[in-house]
Amino acid sequence: MPRKPDETHDPSLRSWVESANEDATEFPIQNLPLGVFDRGDEEAVIGCAIGDQVLDLQLLSETGALDRDEHDPLTFALELESLNLLMALEPEDWSALRRRLSDLLREGNDELRGNAALRERALVPMDSVRWLPPCETGDYTDFYASVHHATNVGSMFRPDNPLLPNYKWIPIGYHGRSSSIVVSGSHVRRPIGQLMAEGESSPAYGPCRLFDYELELGCYVGGANGLGEPVTMDDAAERIFGVSLLNDWSARDMQKWEYQPLGPFLAKSFATTVSPLVVTADALAPFRVPRAERAAGDPAPLDHLRDEFDDASGGLDITVEAHLSSAQMREKGMTPVQLSVGSFRHMYWTFAQMLAHHGSNGCNLQPGDLLGSGTISGPERGSRGCMLELTWDGDPWATPPVSAPGTSRTPIMLPTGEQRKFLADGDEVILRAYCERDGYRRIGFGECRGIVEPAGH
Repeated sequence: MPRKPDETHDPSLRSWVESANEDATEFPIQNLPLGVFDRGDEEAVIGCAIGDQVLDLQLLSETGALDRDEHDPLTFALELESLNLLMALEPEDWSALRRRLSDLLREGNDELRGNAALRERALVPMDSVRWLPPCETGDYTDFYASVHHATNVGSMFRPDNPLLPNYKWIPIGYHGRSSSIVVSGSHVRRPIGQLMAEGESSPAYGPCRLFDYELELGCYVGGANGLGEPVTMDDAAERIFGVSLLNDWSARDMQKWEYQPLGPFLAKSFATTVSPLVVTADALAPFRVPRAERAAGDPAPLDHLRDEFDDASGGLDITVEAHLSSAQMREKGMTPVQLSVGSFRHMYWTFAQMLAHHGSNGCNLQPGDLLGSGTISGPERGSRGCMLELTWDGDPWATPPVSAPGTSRTPIMLPTGEQRKFLADGDEVILRAYCERDGYRRIGFGECRGIVEPAGH
């Protein structure tokens, strides 16, 4: 059974790390997200974010501060330069680590606070570290789980048949490229490829002209199943290690030309950016909500995609935001412009359903595998999660639907006077997310940033 709220989520808990008690912090003691960092010496270690500090978990493990002996699997897992071995352990181990960290960092506990020599070595200012990818991702699959996004995009590319008949029966996805996953802060080069311009009879080869971001969340898989062993919904719920931000950069003009008949290929494989911190499934327990309701007439999920717990609390109430800062804006010290705000609770398919469907045929999912949610979009224009949707003037959710052609676009106006229908070279996209609910502390996910560089040669 997936984790439920416990005493580690108590909103009254305070930490002796004072910055973790500030209202504005994304990383109070109730969060404790995990990641991998180095101190500038290229020696990567696993860390836990607390306030404006990072706690070196390898050092705590080596010194016995986590109360685990040297032969404990958790001890071995925390000695690595990635979260993969920790992800391979049982959910009980993940929860035990969280409880121990919560106890060590809690106000009134002097085990670590009172050991000045260890405390000063183990706590590192967050602004002094270099974040690395949280794990080695062997496989990456991106889904298409927002019915709003799917309907909007389908209305542009296939106005007579926007939502394909299989969409409401199975979580649609494509196999992404794990080797081009990069961590937040990495620059992303505009891709080059085949482009078919309107009215032309043959494509040209050149830099992408319709460069886009996609506001997504990524789910990291824990545990493993053998090849040929299907994953059930019960298994899937237990195998969600945690969630991070994800930007699935997209070359829309390349995508439109290549996506039929086999789906995305070069339009997606050049780069995917992830945030460095993984908010664990345990930390998200208070923010579980019922799976999004189906519209009248929608089919019920088949048995292998249905579970009583998932129906009642398989959704996640996570608010997601996208922001844009042009090169001119940064030069003038201007605040990034908010592009959109959406909610993950409106997704048509849950992460457990995505994971279960992925493994339902016996696909052997491994620790560290990454599942992208697909663009998170809502029914309003301001909740659309990519430029392709944001600037499009159509509205298939209106009554009656507004079926404006895909070329009818209203640009986004920036405070410098610049206009954007798609991303320009030098633009920086910043994704953020947070959870809040009455009776619990608000927790955040950090940032997922990337600057668009000109195409290479």
